[in-house]
Amino acid sequence: MLVTTTPSIEGRKIREYKGIVFGEVVSGVDFIKDFAAGLTNFFGGRSGSYEGELIDARDQAVMEMVRRAESIGANAVVGVDVDYEVLGQGGNMLMVTASGTAVVLE
Repeated sequence: MLVTTTPSIEGRKIREYKGIVFGEVVSGVDFIKDFAAGLTNFFGGRSGSYEGELIDARDQAVMEMVRRAESIGANAVVGVDVDYEVLGQGGNMLMVTASGTAVVLE
């Protein structure tokens, strides 16, 4: 499955547009990660625990989008966009959404 942020794939012709597909993931950040990130915020530096959570959530959202594209007969997804949102009363939930257009390439 080819996945790209561009509207087309160089050297390949889009034969059929299958429609827009999405992948969504809502992930909670636990107390330990919050505490470690708070220390990083206080002392400076990068928060490996939050970065890891972002990477995992993004990968899961893209994989869900790909599964949905495959289920409707696509062999590529073009125009992919990934969005992030913080949810929850304390901002301790992360929502990642991947979207794109499922297509069939020649």
